[in-house]
Amino acid sequence: MRTTLKVTLRTVGALVALPVLTLATTSIVDVVATRSELAAITSYGELVSVDGREMNVVVSGSGADTIVLLPGLGTAAPGLDFQPLISELDDTHRVVAVEPFGTGLSDQTDSPRTAENIAGEVHEALRRLGIDRYALMGHSISGVYALEYSRLFGDELTAFIGIDSSVPDQPGADDPVPTDGLTTLRGLGLLRVASALAGDAYAGLPYDEGTKEQMRFLTTKNATAPTLLDEMDHAAINFASVSGRTFPADLPVLLFVVQNGADDDGWLELHEVQAASVDRGQVVALDGDHYLHHTQSTRIADDTDEFLAG
Repeated sequence: MRTTLKVTLRTVGALVALPVLTLATTSIVDVVATRSELAAITSYGELVSVDGREMNVVVSGSGADTIVLLPGLGTAAPGLDFQPLISELDDTHRVVAVEPFGTGLSDQTDSPRTAENIAGEVHEALRRLGIDRYALMGHSISGVYALEYSRLFGDELTAFIGIDSSVPDQPGADDPVPTDGLTTLRGLGLLRVASALAGDAYAGLPYDEGTKEQMRFLTTKNATAPTLLDEMDHAAINFASVSGRTFPADLPVLLFVVQNGADDDGWLELHEVQAASVDRGQVVALDGDHYLHHTQSTRIADDTDEFLAG
């Protein structure tokens, strides 16, 4: 009986120890790998001072007019993520890809990630660059920030161009973004394991291996950092702050929207309503996923050229 009990206790102990040892191993591997990746991040763009911190921007092209690119929520390296689109636009425009605080090479910040604060910080970066007339081109959540931006600085805007951009009162707008436990999962190394199991997120996309590597490194740097987590926590609040709001009637609005399955949840219709709220609005439905600028950059650039020229 005692022998059997000892064997049983040893077996239970081994089963308990196994996941503990596994987590200890993934934690150590993550610490070592993270240190190596952060050291391997290379600079790109230029830093401008905003509210006592440094914000990174990528400026390309020398066209007569300017397009300012703003990223979606969770884009770890906007200046790199937008490269396919920048390369299509910068032949005819000056393109400025802004990396808001907490993304890319920009600093972290303890300023709450409200739409108003984000809009004000982007505006200050552009002011520092001497840019005071431009079109905003925003992906995803930047459609919300652009509404706030147009309220605060609408006299500087020539147009808004949305890339599957968020709209007020869209389905799920009041749902909180789950962030609980992300920092713990990162610390245990489990996010790194999940990423490895998921494979290459950029496979088949127009990025060279060096760029993909840098985007992975910057995901390590920013994905669970306080600034991004705070922006996620503010998502529902930011949607609520623009509920029922429209762009100024005299601001031209061009919206690229994912076509696949969009009618199932009224996604396309929501954008058609937004476009109809201004004097000159247009919706272009495209095949692809939410990151249309990864696969439809040529079409987006061509239609943008035509829209801005008109």
